[in-house]
Amino acid sequence: MYIPAHFGESRRERLLNLIRDHSFGLLVSVHDGVPFASHLPFLLDVSGYADARLLGHMARANPQWRSFESGNPVLVIFQGPHAYVSPSWYRSPGVPTWNYVAVHVYGGARVIDHAPSVRAVLERLTAEHESSRVQPWKADLSDTKLDLILAEIVGFEIRITEMQGKFKLSQNRPEQDRQQVIDQLRQRGSDCEVALAALMEDQQGGDNVSWTARSP
Repeated sequence: MYIPAHFGESRRERLLNLIRDHSFGLLVSVHDGVPFASHLPFLLDVSGYADARLLGHMARANPQWRSFESGNPVLVIFQGPHAYVSPSWYRSPGVPTWNYVAVHVYGGARVIDHAPSVRAVLERLTAEHESSRVQPWKADLSDTKLDLILAEIVGFEIRITEMQGKFKLSQNRPEQDRQQVIDQLRQRGSDCEVALAALMEDQQGGDNVSWTARSP
């Protein structure tokens, strides 16, 4: 994606944290010569610096998984908080814009069609999203029902080879303008705007715009 230098975010942990916090992503690949996209929940698995991967599953009826073995890289897009920014919030001249954070992940996809492994992905995804509930839901499925479910889905993994982060948080504006934007976002008060204001306060820049598994 297009990333002006002042909006680039290269800190690996910050990129991984955004994926963890906003794990419902957009998987994009080329299927039959045209772009194809699926909206899916992902599980981030980090077992080592060069071994980060995304795990997920999709309906077996979804044709996208059939293109994974072609060797072409896939793209997964994760988007965090975003909000409109009015030029009336600036003390100096400006134009209407939109602040947002996004991470693009590239890597090779591989089908996981081994039933116990797919079941493990489902169990980890469910446990992660149920963990904040007072009474987490737990599946109570017979082997027969589970076999039927597993027959209808395909698991997959994406070995991450590159991450690109764009944190457009008014870094190109004077400090007073940035503070005005933070104050206005907090005053407006939606969850997304408050989260964006917090990210703006935390922003400390970053000189590089991308990370790859080959980085030192």
